[in-house]
Amino acid sequence: MVTYNIYKLLKEELKNGSSDLVTRRSGQAIRERIERDIAGEKNGAVVALDFSKIGVIDYSCADEIVAKLISRLLGNEYGDRYVLLTGLSDSQKENIEVALERKDLAVMAEMRDGKRALLGDLNNYLKETLSFIEQKEKITARDFSDVMKLEANTSGTRLLNLHKKRLVKRIEEIRDGGRVWVYERV
Repeated sequence: MVTYNIYKLLKEELKNGSSDLVTRRSGQAIRERIERDIAGEKNGAVVALDFSKIGVIDYSCADEIVAKLISRLLGNEYGDRYVLLTGLSDSQKENIEVALERKDLAVMAEMRDGKRALLGDLNNYLKETLSFIEQKEKITARDFSDVMKLEANTSGTRLLNLHKKRLVKRIEEIRDGGRVWVYERV
C-alpha cells in the first residue's frame, strides 16, 4: 500500500496555510496532483488517501477529489489500481459519502478510530459479499459459493462485480495445479 498524505499535497499545491479542503477549484488541484502521482504507481497498487490531518472537506471538494477520482478509476483511466480512504473523521465521511451516493459510487474507508467502512452506494447482495471478504480478508469464488450456499456462477459474478467497482483486489494464483482467482480486501 502506498499512502498519499492529503495535507501534504494541500500544502504543496495550494500553499494557502489552511488544513481545510473547500471549493471545487481547490479539489480539482488536489485531484490533478493525485492523478499525476497515481499514474506512476505499479499495477495492483492500493493507494491510501490519508485525510487524518485535514480539517473540513466540503461537498464540492469531496465531489471533485473523491467522486471524480473513483469515477475515473472505474473507467480504467488509472489501470489496475485501487483507492482506500484513511484517517476520516465522521464529518468528512458524511460529505464524501453524499458526493459518492449522488453518482452511484462506492469506496472503502478506514476511519480515524481504525474501523473500516463502505462509503457510498452499493446494492445489498454486494454489501453482503463485501462484508464477508472484509472478515475473511481473501477468498475464492468456490469457497464463497460453498460457504454461502450459492451457485458457482452467482458467487463468481458477485466477486467480479466488486472487483470491477475496485472494492476488492483480484489476484491470480496457482492452486492444486490450476489457476484460480483470489479476491482480497483493499
